[in-house]
Amino acid sequence: MESLRHIAIAGNIGAGKTTLADKLSAYFGWDVLYEDVDHNPYLSDFYENMHRWSFNLQIYFLNSRISQIRRIQEGSRTVVQDRTVYEDAHIFAPNLYEMGLMSSRDFENYHSLFKTVTSLIAPPDLLIYLRASLPALMRQIRRRGRDYENNIRQDYLQNLNNHYETWINNYTDGNLLIINVDDLNFVDSLADFDTVATAVAQKITQVQL
Repeated sequence: MESLRHIAIAGNIGAGKTTLADKLSAYFGWDVLYEDVDHNPYLSDFYENMHRWSFNLQIYFLNSRISQIRRIQEGSRTVVQDRTVYEDAHIFAPNLYEMGLMSSRDFENYHSLFKTVTSLIAPPDLLIYLRASLPALMRQIRRRGRDYENNIRQDYLQNLNNHYETWINNYTDGNLLIINVDDLNFVDSLADFDTVATAVAQKITQVQL
C-alpha cells in the first residue's frame, strides 16, 4: 500500500462517509482527514438561509479541502479523506445555482476559482462512492440527530443524488469503487463491513498492479 497516498470517500449527506472512513482507517491503518462540520462557521446559518450563505459555505469548503489535499500530497502516510473537493464543484454548487440559492455571479466566480486551484493538485488514487437512496439518507440523518440538519429539505437531497449520479457516471479522473449503501449496513454489521473492506482491498491491488 506504500504507493497509495490518497483514498477519498464521496457520497451524499447521510451516506456514511465518516463512519466508513473511521472503519477503513482502523482496518488498514490509514490516517483520516474529516470534513470540517463541527467547527464550520457557516453550516448552521446555511441551513437556515441557503440563499444568503451558499457562496460563503462553498468557499469555506473549497479552502478546507484544498488544504487537506496539500497535507496528503506533502506527507508520507496513506490518508482516507472524508468527502472530496470535486463534489463541491460538480454537485453542491451546481445544485445551489439550479435551485436559485446561488446567484450566477457567485456561481461563476466559485467555479473559476475551483478550476484554478484544482489544476494544481492530483486526483485521489482511489475514489470510493457511497451510493444511497433518499430513504436511506433520511434514515441516517434522523439517526445521527444533528440539530443543523433538521431543516434539510428532501428535494434538496434528491437533487444532490441526481448530481452525484451524473458526476459518477462520467468520472474519468482516476480509479473508482462504488458501494451501494442500501444493500450493505457496514455501520452495524461486521459481515457487511468485511464485504466492503474486501472490495476496497481488491481494488487497491488492481490499482497497484
